Amino acid sequence: MTSKRVLPAEWAPQSAIMLTWPHPGTDWSGILDDVEPVFLEIATAVLARENLIVSCEHVARLQELERELSAYARERQLPGRVIAVPAPANDTWARDHGPITVTTDSGPLLLNFRFNAWGGKFPWEKDDALNQHLCNAGSFGTTPMANVDFVLEGGSIESDGAGTLLTTSECLLTPSRNATLDRGAIENLLGETLGAERILWLNHGYLAGDDTDSHIDTLARFCSEDQLCYVACPDVADEHYSALAAMEEELQQFRQADGRPYRLTPLPWPDAIHDDDGHRLPATYANFLIINGAVLVPTYDVPQDQQALDILQGLFPDRDIVPINCRPLIRQHGSLHCVTMQIPAGVVTL
Repeated sequence: MTSKRVLPAEWAPQSAIMLTWPHPGTDWSGILDDVEPVFLEIATAVLARENLIVSCEHVARLQELERELSAYARERQLPGRVIAVPAPANDTWARDHGPITVTTDSGPLLLNFRFNAWGGKFPWEKDDALNQHLCNAGSFGTTPMANVDFVLEGGSIESDGAGTLLTTSECLLTPSRNATLDRGAIENLLGETLGAERILWLNHGYLAGDDTDSHIDTLARFCSEDQLCYVACPDVADEHYSALAAMEEELQQFRQADGRPYRLTPLPWPDAIHDDDGHRLPATYANFLIINGAVLVPTYDVPQDQQALDILQGLFPDRDIVPINCRPLIRQHGSLHCVTMQIPAGVVTL
């Protein structure tokens, strides 16, 4: 008899958060002084509530981090512990190269999908091998890991924890990822590997400056089994208006497994932020991270930050809302959720 698989919702209990630390060999090299404080803020917020798995190619920096963060946790008697692993990495987007964990009748199972940097846009070989390095180092305890010959990034899927996945056709159906598979074959594979019983496909929605081909975690998120939040653009003159209005209509048409419509909450639209060359950067409040007892929310030093925090507090009334200034992160076209990957309860036991 086949063991039933479930992809837990992000709000399910967690044992750890994974971070892949920036180092001089990454595209962060010129702005490490700006971006490392963001990673440190994420790391300390995590340690206040759960364990932290951190890897870095730069071994000396990793040893420093392990000392600093472990001392921080000890001095404050925090529940989290630091698991530090030296490992090569091309970049820092743990959401997309990290393992995706399902629960089964016999316990948690780590799935090591292939990673090819969003369809071969950037170097990816080190990132694709990272999960095996972590597993070999014992970072995941005795939890087994299975390789899956399919390109899939964690940022491209959202789970309600009850068999429904939310995704975008722009990403999952892009030929540069899995050229030989059509939509039906991909749905079957997600059913087999992740236990998906229903897949909700968004065909509209994008963010300028996004390298991922419209990852769902920049656009729309499950907040509970019956609640979705999503980015909404009220400015008819904005280049995003038509696509996001069409996405909103799609969300309104979606139904839960029992046939009821979802409760929908629009998120604020932040003022446009551009890089030094005038290119728009993908600032989005949908890129929050749910951890044990809290939600870490990206902010961008714009007037809409407080409104976003207030809305998310309403959506997660029993969790602390922790703002993290992610303006440095979006300079490399990602945000808070993109640099993290949650590891469910039962995997890391210290």
